[in-house]
Amino acid sequence: MTGEESASHPVVFWAWLFLGVQLCENASEFMPPPSATCRVLWMTSLIASLAYGSAWGAASGSATSSEKNLSVPAVVAKIRSSVVTILTRGMPASPSQTQSGSGSGVIIDDGGYILTNNHLVTGVKSMVVGLSTGRLTPGRVVARDFLLDLALVKINAQDLVAAALHPKPDLEIGESVVAIGNPLALKGGSTVTVGVVSALDRSVLTPDGETLYDLIQTDAAINPGNSGGPLVDLAGRVVGINVIIAPSAQAISYALSMEAIYPHIQSMMVRGSIYRPDLGFTPVTITPSIIASFGLEGDRGVLALQVDSAKPAGLGGLQNGDIITAVDQHQVFNMGDFWHALLRSGDQPTVQLTLHGKSGPATLQLPKPAALKAAQ
Repeated sequence: MTGEESASHPVVFWAWLFLGVQLCENASEFMPPPSATCRVLWMTSLIASLAYGSAWGAASGSATSSEKNLSVPAVVAKIRSSVVTILTRGMPASPSQTQSGSGSGVIIDDGGYILTNNHLVTGVKSMVVGLSTGRLTPGRVVARDFLLDLALVKINAQDLVAAALHPKPDLEIGESVVAIGNPLALKGGSTVTVGVVSALDRSVLTPDGETLYDLIQTDAAINPGNSGGPLVDLAGRVVGINVIIAPSAQAISYALSMEAIYPHIQSMMVRGSIYRPDLGFTPVTITPSIIASFGLEGDRGVLALQVDSAKPAGLGGLQNGDIITAVDQHQVFNMGDFWHALLRSGDQPTVQLTLHGKSGPATLQLPKPAALKAAQ
C-alpha cells in the first residue's frame, strides 16, 4: 500500500458514510418509503467505510511498529554517507618523528560539524577529514570536553549528509545495533560491525584517570580507529558515539549515550565548550603530579582551587586546597565522579560535601547554586 493510498483513506471513509446517510435521508425522493432498501444502502456504506478505516489505521500504525526493522544493509545505506575518517598529526615526538593517528566521526549538521572523541584530537597540530566520497578536506577542532571525551570538528565542504540523531534512545538490552567507523585507517571506506546492546548506564575509568558515565555497552566489534564513529539502531539513527573498548576482555565495547551528550551539542557549536554551572571554585582531579606539586596528603578525590569567598561554597567554609572525597555520600575519585554526583543530587536545596581539609576530615552542607538547579 503506497503513502498516497493510505493518505486517501480518511477521505474515502467519510465519503462512503456521507453517501449512505444522504441516500437514507432522501430515500423518499428516489424510491418508495425507505424500509429495507435504505437499511441495505446504509449498512453497505457503513461496512465499506469501516473497511477503509481499518485499512488506513493499520497502514498508519505500521510505521511505528516497524520503526527499528530496517535490515543492516539498509541501515548502512542510510548512515554511511555521514561517517568520516579523521587523520591527525600531532606535535613531533622528536625532530625525526611525527606522531600521527586516525579515528572516525559522524556529520551532525550539513554546515560541516562533525562529532568525535576528545582523545582523538588531543595534542593534534593538524587534521584531515576523509568523506565517504573519498574526498579529503582540512578540519579544525572548534570545541572539546575531556570529561565527556567529546569533541566537535568543523570542515568547509558542500553537499554534506547529516546523520539522524536520536536524543532519547529507547534502547533495550538485547536489541541489535550497528557500529560503523574506520578502524586501523583501512582503505576502501568504513567498516561495519553488528552486535547487541549488552548493558546500559555503564561507567568506565579511562586511561587518563577520569570516569565516563552513561555508557552503552555492546558486543559489536570496535577496534582502534573506531573511536568517534556512530553506534546506530535499526532505524538508522545515531544512539551513541563509540568511545572505548575493554582491553582485558572480549566483545565488550562502550559508546557515549546520545541521551547524555545531545543536550550539550548546541552549546559546543555556539560557545565552543560545554556549559557547566559556576560553583564558586574550580574542581581538579587529583593526580600524582598534583599531589607532588601541592604536597597533598590524600591520593584520591577532587582538589578545590580558586575558591571565591563571596560565593556559597566559600561562605560555607570551603577553602583552597580542600580535597572533596564525597558528594551526598557518593564517593568521588575524579571530576567525572564529582559532576555526575552533583548533577544527580536530587531536588534538595543543599548538597553535602565530605572533604579532607587542612585541619582534618570535615563535612559541609552547602546551598546549591541557582545555575546548578537549572542544569539538573
